[in-house]
Amino acid sequence: MARPNKSEAIAELVDLFRESSGALLTEYRGLTVEQLKDLRRAMGDNAEYKVAKNTLAKIAAKEAGVEGLDDELVGPTAIAFVKGDVATVAKSLRDFAKGNDKLVIKSGVLEGAIIPADDVAKLADLESREVLLAKAAGALKASLFKAAYVLQAPVTKTVRTVDALREKQENAA
Repeated sequence: MARPNKSEAIAELVDLFRESSGALLTEYRGLTVEQLKDLRRAMGDNAEYKVAKNTLAKIAAKEAGVEGLDDELVGPTAIAFVKGDVATVAKSLRDFAKGNDKLVIKSGVLEGAIIPADDVAKLADLESREVLLAKAAGALKASLFKAAYVLQAPVTKTVRTVDALREKQENAA
């Protein structure tokens, strides 16, 4: 690769590291071009799957402020740069790897920290961000209804007591 091309490749990788919400490193040894296309399709628009030279990826990671990737960037490595929900892309990679043993998830980068492959697998088991937010909103809504009911009960009791006293006074008069 000529020097200007290397500089451009490094600059592109630096931008991808900085702009992505996470990066998932995979070993793709033995995958065909068609299988790589299928994998890219499976990840959807949320990720950009890049095959990069390890030395260029190491330089780009350091320039982007990601430390500790040197040990992970060994062998044929492709990086899924995620824009959005990392769990969804991790799930896509895991599902693809189940059907194709040539894809190996090596590790990941999440919020600047290196996470091992088993943590990427745990991340893949999480539900999507939207589902988790919906569950949290549902739990909050249920709690608010319970609180409103509890707060309403003493008021209702007081109104009934006052109404009973009023009726008693009317009957006594």
